[in-house]
Amino acid sequence: MVIPTLGRPSLSVCLRALADGRGPLPRRIVLVDDRRPPGDRDSLAGAIPDALRPLVEVVRGRAAGPAAARNTGWAAAHEQWIAFLDDDVVPGTTWAADLAADVLAAGPRTAGVQGRISVPLPQDRRATDWERNTAGLATARWITADMAYRRAALEAVGGFDERFPRAFREDADLALRIAEDGWELTVGTRRTTHPVRPADRWVSVRMQAGNADDVLMNRIHGRDWWERAGAPRGRLPRHLAVTGAAAACLLCGVAGRRRPAAVTAALWLAGTAEFAAARILPGPRTRDEVTTMVASSLLIPPVAAAHWMKGIVRRHGPFRGVAAPGGPLHPQRVAARHRTVFDAPA
Repeated sequence: MVIPTLGRPSLSVCLRALADGRGPLPRRIVLVDDRRPPGDRDSLAGAIPDALRPLVEVVRGRAAGPAAARNTGWAAAHEQWIAFLDDDVVPGTTWAADLAADVLAAGPRTAGVQGRISVPLPQDRRATDWERNTAGLATARWITADMAYRRAALEAVGGFDERFPRAFREDADLALRIAEDGWELTVGTRRTTHPVRPADRWVSVRMQAGNADDVLMNRIHGRDWWERAGAPRGRLPRHLAVTGAAAACLLCGVAGRRRPAAVTAALWLAGTAEFAAARILPGPRTRDEVTTMVASSLLIPPVAAAHWMKGIVRRHGPFRGVAAPGGPLHPQRVAARHRTVFDAPA
């Protein structure tokens, strides 16, 4: 089992659920300490329940994102199946037993078995925009919040593509490459809860960085990858249109063209209002939520467009960093070069 971690408090909850669950414990648990700068290993070891200490080894990551951390983790393990968990999930009571059953039921061409994710939402009010966004994980395909992969399949495609620096699209990219290599992916019986983690009001703005990753997905898998990965298309075309209207309004205003400036300003205002309303109406509509939605809805279109343009520029130029899967920097060699392995202190 591989769990990349940034040392969040949720790690102890995840490990405690594993320790308290029913069924056979994993043979090995590799925690990839991906903090920058490297954290105090004693503080990380403090999250490990006594029952799991003999099974745990902590591997130093490179703070290069979850794709790189998972490559480091599975390269440090030698088992034929690698179960990936995020450090902010809570495995179900029978998760370990169900994982064993999922793996035993896998056919010879089954490369991966996904767990079933649930996201608890408030029962006494409508969900916020951030809560609804997190709830999308419950229907997402092949996410590595709880995903078990056959080691042979990972080796066949070179593991995760480390050009994806965020927890976004790196799992869909791996699943598509594995499927293209002739393997099958299935959904298992084990269940995992993904709580909604705390977030500030600007989290939705920061998430727009994923638009650059979508450009990379287009380059690797073609423009129909959305359908094959079962991924929602999002609102990028509308964000580009709203941003274009705002830019045209500014240019027309500088040029003294009042009527075109007024028209493009109206288009920008209408597009922004529609976007804010689409996020406000399904939510709790509290003062704080409405304020957050209005402020972030003003920023999201230009920020999304900027990240998309950044991805376009990178697409037409050389990519920096770790090579693509199958290239000269295979994840096993990356891990051998960068990791330091040590047993968790007793």
